[in-house]
Amino acid sequence: VAVYVPGSKGAPSFVRLYQYPNFGGPQSALANKSFFKADKVTMLWNKKATAVLVIASTEVDKTGASYYGEQTLHYIATNGESAVVQLPKNGPIYDVVWSPNSAEFCAVYGFMPAKATVFNLKCDPVFDFGTGPRNAAYYSPHGHILVLAGFGNLRGQMEVWDVKNYKLISKPVASDSTYFAWCPDGEHIVTATCAPRLRVSNGYKIWHYTGSLLHSYEVPSNEEMWQVSWQPFVDGVFPAKAVKYQAVPSELPSAEPKPAQAYRPPALRNKPVTSSKLHEDEPPQNMKPQSGSSDKPLSKTALKNQRKHEAKKAAKQEAKADANQESTQSSASQNAPRSSVPAVTSGDPEVDKKIKNLKKKLKAIEQLKEQAAAGKQLEKNQLEKIQKETALLQELEDLELGL
Repeated sequence: VAVYVPGSKGAPSFVRLYQYPNFGGPQSALANKSFFKADKVTMLWNKKATAVLVIASTEVDKTGASYYGEQTLHYIATNGESAVVQLPKNGPIYDVVWSPNSAEFCAVYGFMPAKATVFNLKCDPVFDFGTGPRNAAYYSPHGHILVLAGFGNLRGQMEVWDVKNYKLISKPVASDSTYFAWCPDGEHIVTATCAPRLRVSNGYKIWHYTGSLLHSYEVPSNEEMWQVSWQPFVDGVFPAKAVKYQAVPSELPSAEPKPAQAYRPPALRNKPVTSSKLHEDEPPQNMKPQSGSSDKPLSKTALKNQRKHEAKKAAKQEAKADANQESTQSSASQNAPRSSVPAVTSGDPEVDKKIKNLKKKLKAIEQLKEQAAAGKQLEKNQLEKIQKETALLQELEDLELGL
């Protein structure tokens, strides 16, 4: 049983896991995760009930960065492990779903265009789908296919991915959809436009995951449709089939909407089109360490990522050198007041190591901030480091509280 206790003034909120019926206070808890910034939480158990994901939300974002309030994602397992899931892009968390295999989960997060990432049970990223117009994720019943979709205030674009090989299968578009569901056979999908969310153009569409529209039904204009549901089946009735990439034949024309033309102000209308993007789209990338290097020439993206990585490395070494220089200069002044205070240890060398690493990272961020204040132009990865400061402070606080 997962229990959430809201924090009172100054004290953190926490979620504890108990083995029913042993509820004898904190000592009998299997796991405990505490956090600040939580007005409410959403708890998501995996199918095997070995771990729970907790989305902690605040109604208001005090930094003023988001209209949605602030959200953080935490992982707690029945074996006592817990962690903050580090999301590399700032912004709201739109959706988090467990894979039916209970060994990984997908999060859709960040200001639009949103990022989507699959994480393993260590909360390490396994595959990053890059950025796109999406706010929802749906695993197929067998867990071998994942659909990323943008419904509600987005245009209904779907990306269907083969999760075993992380290859894109199809990109159908289901405009104005208010509902999505996988058929228990793991082959078909229904999307629907239902009242009361939308009272016009109600109806449903049946798709094959390869992108083919197989059936479409529109409700008469004077009627409304309230709900659509697949007939349920017991797990195991439909065996998992090999993933197809070739679109299955359909008698219906594809439901591809016309691409919307970008608005161009009158002054630019007769001039050649120059690309003026508001943001840079990030391509998908595998986050697993690649075994065995190949002699293939690197793609543009790979080169870009390699350069980023090298810049990061250089920045780290620079920060290290600065830190060494600073520590030699200020060791005398710092040692005097500190020597009277004994070093606080948690008694757990693993936790102490984490605390030490976090302090190291925070110190590096502090130095970057000083460099920025001095007018130095920072790299993109250095700016991203600075953005992670609040999450790191939060993690440090959690560890130091020993909860």
